[in-house]
Amino acid sequence: MNALDLKVWRDRLLDLLCEFAYREGDFVLSSGQKSSYYINCKPVTLDAEGALATGRLLLSMLPSQVQAVGGLTLGADPIVTAVSVVSALEGRSIPALIVRKETKGHGTMAYIEGPLLPAGTNVAVLEDVVTTGKSAMQAVERLRGAGYKVDRVLSLIDREQGGAQLYREAGLDFKAVFTIKDLQKWMASKK
Repeated sequence: MNALDLKVWRDRLLDLLCEFAYREGDFVLSSGQKSSYYINCKPVTLDAEGALATGRLLLSMLPSQVQAVGGLTLGADPIVTAVSVVSALEGRSIPALIVRKETKGHGTMAYIEGPLLPAGTNVAVLEDVVTTGKSAMQAVERLRGAGYKVDRVLSLIDREQGGAQLYREAGLDFKAVFTIKDLQKWMASKK
């Protein structure tokens, strides 16, 4: 996909995130922090157009050595699926892995759902919103514990509240499609 097409998809995804995912008010985040805004990406990543934009943009950010994508349930579920489907459409076929927060309570008692991949498979962790970075780190640790190579985290939005630093300190490459400043600038332009 060329740079112009990616810019169109990026602009459209920003529109969708600002319209349907970003809310202002008084919120408590999963990290326990209080915030004057909240971002719930699921209304966008579970929408057909939003999923397509998400898949195209994140796939374009994945280096060729990445062989699979994974992420912590529930926020990453539609994202890893979108990237996997778009990759198949583009002839790259990257499988998706979903990392549970707790082991499955029956059957295989697995932490990771998806195709069985060989040890050493290079997996990128995908995330919807990064605040402190702990959710994606849980996915990184579970995937590494299963024998996969994980050296990068990609996110739709970086709230710029320590997650990027946590990833750097853990030796992970981190990139986000948007920062919170991108969303807030868009929101201010519409007032």
